[in-house]
Amino acid sequence: MKTITKPIKSVRGKLFITLCVVVLSIILFLIIVNSVVLEKYYQYTKSNQLKQLFETINLYYNGEIVIDDIEDELDQTSIKNNFDIIIKNQQGNITYMSNKNFLSNIKIVMEFWGANKNQEYEIIEETNRLQIRTIKDTETKINYIMLSGKLDNGYETYVRIPLSFIQESVRISNRFLYTLAGITIIIGGIAIIYISKRFSNPISELNNIAKKMANLDFSHKYIVTKEDDEINELGKSINEMSNKLEKTINQLRNTNIELEKDIEKKSKIDEMRKSFISDVSHELKTPIALIQGYSEGLLENVNTDEESRKFYAEVILDETNKMDKMVKQLLELTKLEYEKREFNDRVFNIVELEKEIVRTSQVMINDKNTKVLFETDEKINVFADDMYISQVITNYLTNAIKHVKEVDGQNYIKVTNLIYEDRKKVRVNIFNTGENISKENLNRIWNRFFKVDEARNRNDGGSGIGLSIVRAIMNNYGNDYGVENKENGVEFYFEMNLSDKDV
Repeated sequence: MKTITKPIKSVRGKLFITLCVVVLSIILFLIIVNSVVLEKYYQYTKSNQLKQLFETINLYYNGEIVIDDIEDELDQTSIKNNFDIIIKNQQGNITYMSNKNFLSNIKIVMEFWGANKNQEYEIIEETNRLQIRTIKDTETKINYIMLSGKLDNGYETYVRIPLSFIQESVRISNRFLYTLAGITIIIGGIAIIYISKRFSNPISELNNIAKKMANLDFSHKYIVTKEDDEINELGKSINEMSNKLEKTINQLRNTNIELEKDIEKKSKIDEMRKSFISDVSHELKTPIALIQGYSEGLLENVNTDEESRKFYAEVILDETNKMDKMVKQLLELTKLEYEKREFNDRVFNIVELEKEIVRTSQVMINDKNTKVLFETDEKINVFADDMYISQVITNYLTNAIKHVKEVDGQNYIKVTNLIYEDRKKVRVNIFNTGENISKENLNRIWNRFFKVDEARNRNDGGSGIGLSIVRAIMNNYGNDYGVENKENGVEFYFEMNLSDKDV
């Protein structure tokens, strides 16, 4: 089965691998240079030393350099540089030999001269005065560099230096390089872990910020340090891009919200138009039919007496007034329900307003043989639109007058104002003695055109819109309203905001 090797993705891993490759490449290069070039360079250097020594010996024997003892000087040079030196006079006799043991061993002398058949040699430099060659002894496995030349006075000079120790040095040097490579990789690995953290951690942080930005989360920002480097510059750019994206997206969201509001507003307007047309069509059918019938009766002289014609005309006028009132109420209700109304709020005395509305409704109150009781005579200042609050109180009071009945010998309407200092509210209660409202109708009475007794409401001139208007006004204010059945009657209520200011 073929194994698929996953590529290294982390920056830290890539840095470590790169370091290992660079270190190994450098070590390999040094080993190659050490093995191939070092020996030749050593050979070149030693050849120059041999030539310099040859010229120095020539100056000794020419007398250009005066010394007390030439042989003693040559002994010191030989020992110091590991040279073997032999000098022969013009008759072929040895006048100087650095290793005195050579004199008793003619074989060694012959090997020195390169006369041994087991020796291989290669001339590396040759002039009219001297010759330098490498000698390889196949028997002893020792290599040499030897210079042979003739001095100005006719003496033959031989200088030899062994090459074996340089080859050993190359092997030792290579082993050292192998060890150095291992140590370098270990130390470098530790160093690269530390260094890579300094570089990879900010990059990882930037990567995480970029991922959050892709998910439209702009809460995280890169913490810019004091160091002036490319990563900090990248962090600044990421932060700037994040701020601009956040600003742009927020603008798009706001634009989208405004667009949704416009669409919703348009939808509400369409709904309002349809609802208004539907409600008007439904509620105007009966009065239009009545007007049409009585108008046709007048035109056809169904009743010829003046009193009957006057009655027909009064019915038509009454139905026309009801239609006008209902349409105006319906328009106001539609605006309250589908548009945000701008109320002209001001500070006024709610108790004074209640008494004024009761005074204007006194004729209706007297017709019902009832009375209105006030439990609060003191001044209560509220902050609201007195025109709309007047509508609420009027609707409640009118509703109470229409439904008030005698219960257990009692027949009255009562207005109560309760103050809630903790909530800065006042609750207005309008109670009337009479029958309770059935449970299924307690919530339905707030719907437009709902009438508990259709025939009675028409005779009383009610349109079924009044309580719907109360609900719409209270919803615009965000205040509580409602109705509760009491032991001997019904109580409607609503709340308003108290005011600290006086009028």
